[in-house]
Formats: sequence, C-alpha cells, structure tokens
Amino acid sequence: MTGGLWAAGLGVVAIAAVVFGCVMYLRATRALAEVGRLEAGQAAAEAHAAAAQADWAARSADQARQAAAREHALDASLEQASAQIAAARASLAKAEGERDAAHALAGRIATEAARLRGLAGTFERWHEQMISLMTQNQDMHAKNRELSSIVAHVLIVSLNASIEAARAGTAGRGFSIVASEVRSLASRSQELSKSYQNSLDRNDLVTAATFQDIQAGGKMITASLGNVDLLATQLRDRLERSES
Repeated sequence: MTGGLWAAGLGVVAIAAVVFGCVMYLRATRALAEVGRLEAGQAAAEAHAAAAQADWAARSADQARQAAAREHALDASLEQASAQIAAARASLAKAEGERDAAHALAGRIATEAARLRGLAGTFERWHEQMISLMTQNQDMHAKNRELSSIVAHVLIVSLNASIEAARAGTAGRGFSIVASEVRSLASRSQELSKSYQNSLDRNDLVTAATFQDIQAGGKMITASLGNVDLLATQLRDRLERSES
C-alpha cells in the first residue's frame, strides 16, 4: 500500500514535471517568438531609420545642389550687374567727356566767331580805304590830265615863241634860246605826264582787282560768320537740351 502510494506520487510528480516542462517549453517558445518579433520590429525600425536617413541625406544633397545652383546663378547675376554698371559708368564717363569736349568746341567756335567779326571789321575798313584810294586815283587822273593840258599848251606857246624869235633874227636870238629850253622842259614834262598816266592806269587795275578781292573776301567772311554763329547756337542748344 505504501509502495503504491509512493509509485502514484512519483507518477504525479512525473506528470507534474512533464506538465511543467511543457509549460516552460511553451513559455520559452513564446519568449523566443516575442524576441523574434521584437528583433524583426527593431530591424524594421532600423531599416526605416536608415531609409529616413538616406532620404534626408538625399534631400540634403539635393538642397545643397539647389543652394549651390542658386548661389552660382546669384554670382553670375552679380557679375552681369557689375559688368553692366561698369559699362554704364564707362558710357557716362564717355558722355561726360564728349559733353566737355563739345563745351570746349563751342567755346572755341565762339572765339573764332569773335575773331571773324574782328576780321570782318578789318575787311570793312580796308573796303573803305580802297574806296578812298580809288577816289584819290581819280583825282590824280584829273590833275594829271590838267597838267598834261598845261604842258601841251606850254609846248604850243614855246613853239610860237621860237617862230617869233626866228622872225626877229639876231634880236630874238636870246629869246629863242629861252623858248627852246622851255620847249625842252615842256617835252620832258609831257613824257613824265604820260609815264605818270601809265602808272596811274596800272594802279587803277591793281586797285580795282584788290577792291574786288576785298569785297569778295568780306562777303565770304560775313557768310562764314553767319554759318559759324548758326552752328555755335545749334551746338549750345543741343548741349542745353542734353543737360536738362
């Protein structure tokens, strides 16, 4: 009896041990499954984190490339703007230089116009003096004609005196000598008068040609002066409009 009980107890203990072992096995299996599930979740989380990190890295690289491209475009725009500003400054400096040169040119034109006015005044005085000279030449022609007439009359008188002295014979010999000298002087005066007349004629030609040249030169200077004044006025007007 006692041995049966002992055997039954041992059977119960064995069954309990088997049941405990099964329970422990089941618990271990569930624990292993839970560990596998946790490890799978961790691996998934790590993969997700790696994917997120790779995506962030890709986005960062793309943003960096975009930022670099924007920076490059900005640098190019700044360089272009700097070049345009430099070109504008060069154009402005050139325009200012041309404006200053135009002002200087206008001043020189005004100076030359003033000199032309003075020269025109000089030509006007020459014109008046040539008129006076031509008047004096005409007066000298008249006086020379009068002298020539007087000399011709003296020749006639001396010739008549010589004839009368010849008629008087010996008594008129002295008077004949005087009449001969008078006739000689009158002849020389007549030749001198003719030479003077020729000189006056040549002076008339030179004076007339000079007078015409002075007249033409004065008219040309007057016309040129008008053109210079017009150009100077137009240049000043353009400069004033460009500065306003």
